[in-house]
Amino acid sequence: MFKLVTLQDTIRIPPETFGNPLEKVGCEQVKAKYEGMVDEELGYVIAVTRVEVSPIGKIIPGDGATYHKVGFSLLTFYPVLQEVVEGDVVEIADFGAFVRIGPVDALLHVSQLMDDYISYDEKQGVLLGKESKRKLAAGDQVRVRITAVSLGRAGSSGKIGVTARQPFLGKLEWIKQEAAKPAEAVQEKEKAAEKGKKE
Repeated sequence: MFKLVTLQDTIRIPPETFGNPLEKVGCEQVKAKYEGMVDEELGYVIAVTRVEVSPIGKIIPGDGATYHKVGFSLLTFYPVLQEVVEGDVVEIADFGAFVRIGPVDALLHVSQLMDDYISYDEKQGVLLGKESKRKLAAGDQVRVRITAVSLGRAGSSGKIGVTARQPFLGKLEWIKQEAAKPAEAVQEKEKAAEKGKKE
């Protein structure tokens, strides 16, 4: 789930940047600290969207910099358990597929792909269902449900697990085929009913 989060912090304005516009330097400092960060509470920080730096700063003895209070907004992505998301398959491996959801890749393990025996075709780079003959390859779009989230500690990128073994989940092409089946069955019943009336 994408969110806009408003926070406050205190930033250090280095002495070598004195004379430059305070808002610009403050924005650079906030971006350097927050963008790309993974946090248990915030999730994945994608971008700093708004920065307001207090013009009044403090000086700490022994440090030539000034410290200013700053208010800012962050665009974040926080994966929520049971959330249904769509993404692109970015990599196929013998143990599953990596699906890009938001700014991160989630693991779709082969056991969570479909109700079928799945084999990995290394030459074609696809996961193939034995009975259904369904293929999953890099570039395919899938709809999945988030089943596991571990954002980890500072410096870790975290891990996300997803499943496609539920109704209306999986490759978007498969979902369209499944959704069309009931409509086709209704049309066939209507045709049979009309044929019965004519006879």
